[in-house]
Amino acid sequence: MRILLAPMEGLVDDLMRELLTSMGGIDQCVTEFVRVTSHLLPSKTFYRLCPELLQGGRTAVGVPVSVQLLGSDPACLADNAARAAELGALAVDLNFGCPAPTVNRHCGGAVLLREPARLQQIVRAVREAVPAGVPVTAKMRLGYDDTSLTLDCARALAEGGAAELVVHARTKLEGYRPPAHWPWIARIRQAVAINVVANGEIWSLEDALACRQASGSADIMIGRGLVARPDLAWQIACQQRGLPYQARNWSQMQPVAQQFFQLLCHRADSQYPQARLKQWLALVSRVFPAAQPLLQQVRQLTTVAALEATLAESRFWDD
Repeated sequence: MRILLAPMEGLVDDLMRELLTSMGGIDQCVTEFVRVTSHLLPSKTFYRLCPELLQGGRTAVGVPVSVQLLGSDPACLADNAARAAELGALAVDLNFGCPAPTVNRHCGGAVLLREPARLQQIVRAVREAVPAGVPVTAKMRLGYDDTSLTLDCARALAEGGAAELVVHARTKLEGYRPPAHWPWIARIRQAVAINVVANGEIWSLEDALACRQASGSADIMIGRGLVARPDLAWQIACQQRGLPYQARNWSQMQPVAQQFFQLLCHRADSQYPQARLKQWLALVSRVFPAAQPLLQQVRQLTTVAALEATLAESRFWDD
């Protein structure tokens, strides 16, 4: 079993990848998407979104990171995939699942699920441009408007040369509304000969087990659930290995928050730590209701010193 950390634009950046992989249990990460339009991007763009390229394509604890590309032009995507490989990308992933309206209006992400033939052209062009030792993978949703083309899209990606397929088990129009339709992933697995990774609505150990059973997939990808519960991957990994592990309670999350805050403080923009800490705590409070008082306090603070002092106050960490 492998546990992959999902790419989430504006949320799972290199700092979040460093925090979450340090908790254990994550086997692979994928970057936020590199937007490809009509030209070959400079190296600095890849280094900005995947600074791990400067350390062998891995996080600080050694977890490999795939570089994800988003676009619609096969030739341009191929050129940029080759550039990513030259810079040390261990794998190249192609985004066919982003539901953002702005991205879809510019012919990127999930809107391409209306065109299985173009999916195949893109994957084939990228596969031919990237060295044989660099895997090319893809991520898709079940469709854009509906599931009428789901299997056609999956087959197109596999026939184009994708080594692995991650399936977010919802359509674009469903967004992130529960439930995720995990049984659809089982149908996709029957339709293609490549490995299929299950993704969508995994917030707990119980969700992970239910997803694996319904989808038949050995491997899972987790996004918001891991951000909200940073030790979730380790909890799942321990369960699979028959090792004892007690999930962290809210009071045990204090050092995690402080570790994340220190990572945020490395950024030059003094407003950055407050904004990102607030964003993170808003997700954390979904699984730890006791985080609400801390979140409300952080929303009122504007300085790094005040944030640091607040995180040290024991009254905010009572269950």
